[in-house]
Amino acid sequence: MGDMKEIRDPATEDKAIEAAVLRQLLVLYPVQLTLKELKREIAGEEDAFALVDAVERAVRELAAAGLVHQNGEVVLPSRAALRLDELFG
Repeated sequence: MGDMKEIRDPATEDKAIEAAVLRQLLVLYPVQLTLKELKREIAGEEDAFALVDAVERAVRELAAAGLVHQNGEVVLPSRAALRLDELFG
């Protein structure tokens, strides 16, 4: 029972992955990453299906919110995300 701090609900976990994806895109910008490269950056070389799937969901959710653009396989932060990053430093 001492490990209960490590257990997160799915919504909290999804938000954490979305934040990690956006942070990675902002840190590496202007480098353009493909979705495959982004998944490798976040999930590592492991073939962790759940984490890879979570990254794909995060990209979809961030795109729907207008924070990233996906052009084919390339994923980029939006102008709004770049400006927010500039303001919050």
